[in-house]
Amino acid sequence: MNTLIIFATKYGCTEKCSNMLADKLTGNIKVVNIRNKPIIDLTEYETIILGGSIIGGKIDSSLQKFYKNNMDMLLQKKTGLFICAAIDQKAEEELKNNFPDQLIEHSSAIGYFGYEFILEKMNFAIRLLVKKMSDINNSISRISENNIDIFVKEILK
Repeated sequence: MNTLIIFATKYGCTEKCSNMLADKLTGNIKVVNIRNKPIIDLTEYETIILGGSIIGGKIDSSLQKFYKNNMDMLLQKKTGLFICAAIDQKAEEELKNNFPDQLIEHSSAIGYFGYEFILEKMNFAIRLLVKKMSDINNSISRISENNIDIFVKEILK
């Protein structure tokens, strides 16, 4: 099975999660940052997984543009969707707000993979905002490997 994982990330958490996901899947897996490669031929893949980080309630615009431009093809493939977001209680709401209902309903797996705040990768203003809103002073990682494992089981069914 040929699987394509397409992600968009600003600070690297979604890339890390995409690679963790790829390591757990079977078959031929390709991982692509859509911010670096906006045009991808989807015809050679049976499964397509889309993942993005939520910042300020929004998913990366390059991922959003990609799924809007490729909706017809995505609906002909086995699909999975995941997000990385800091507020796990709002994960389901954030996913619904950032992917079209039609794509969510079509997807074989939907997941929330957690988040990271790597302060060293953030500019001063974002770092200050994250520290204030999250009440943290050091970088943290809250990636859920368990949630990634659950996603893998669902997408492989």
